[in-house]
Amino acid sequence: MAHDTRIANETRIALLIDADNAPAAKIDVILAEVARHGVANVRRAYGNWKSQHLVGWEKVLHEYAIRPIQQFAYSTGKNASDMAMVIDAMDLMYARNLDGFAIVSSDADFTPLVMRLLTEGMKVYGFGESKTPLAFRSACSRFTYLEALGAETEADEASSVASTGASARSARKTGAEMRQDTRLVQMLRTAVTSAADGEDGWANLSAVGGQIGNQASFDSRNYGYAKFSGLVAEIGLFEMRKDGKSICVRIPPPKAAPKKAAKAVTKKSASTKP
Repeated sequence: MAHDTRIANETRIALLIDADNAPAAKIDVILAEVARHGVANVRRAYGNWKSQHLVGWEKVLHEYAIRPIQQFAYSTGKNASDMAMVIDAMDLMYARNLDGFAIVSSDADFTPLVMRLLTEGMKVYGFGESKTPLAFRSACSRFTYLEALGAETEADEASSVASTGASARSARKTGAEMRQDTRLVQMLRTAVTSAADGEDGWANLSAVGGQIGNQASFDSRNYGYAKFSGLVAEIGLFEMRKDGKSICVRIPPPKAAPKKAAKAVTKKSASTKP
C-alpha cells in the first residue's frame, strides 16, 4: 500500500529532446537533474535519425530508454522535428497524465509551447546551451545551461585536476561581472525586498530563492556557483549573517550623511592687543 502511495505522489515529467539542438554526451546529467524534480516516465528524442550528425545519439537512446521519434526533413532548411515535438507535447498535456515537462533544446522556437504549458499549470524545466535566446530561458519555470550540468561542485574544486579546475573556474562569473548584469541585480534586489521579514530588511535566503523561483527562470549554476548562497556572497551587494542554521541577507541600509563640523561661534579679533 505504501508503494502505491509513493507512486501516486511522484511528480510525472515528460522529457522531450530536440536532438538536432542537444548534445548526446550530456544526457546522463540531464536525466540526473530531471530526477531532482520528478520521474521522467516519458522520454522521447526527435530528429531525422538518418542524419549523420545524430549518430552519437544511437548508443544513449538504448542505454537510457529514450524513444527515438523519426521525423524526415520535408523541406530544406525547415526543421520538421520541432513541429512533431510541439504536437506530441500538446497531446501529452491534454492527456492530463503529467505534472511537468523537461524540454532539451537551444531553440527559441519552443517559447510559445512553454508559455502554453505554463498556462495549464505545468512546470517546465528547460535545458540548453548558453547561447539559448533569452525568450526561451525566461519562459521556463527553471532553465539550466548544459555547460553547468556535470560541472564540479565548490567542494570538489580544490582536489580537482589542474586543467579541469581551470576550466571550471573560467566559467564562473566574478562579482564584478555579475554586478554588470542589470537583470540579475534587479531580480536579486526585488526578491530580497519581497522576502524581507520586518522593518530591518533581513530576509531568509531560502525565502529569497523561493521568491526568485516564483518570478523568473534562475539557476545559480548558470553563473558557475553550485550554491545560491555562494553567488549572493560573491556579487557583494548584500549584507549576510548566520541565524542559527539559516542564512539571512538584506540590502545594506543607506549610510547616514556625515555631520558637518560645528561652525566656530567666535571669530578672531582683527586686531589683538598684546
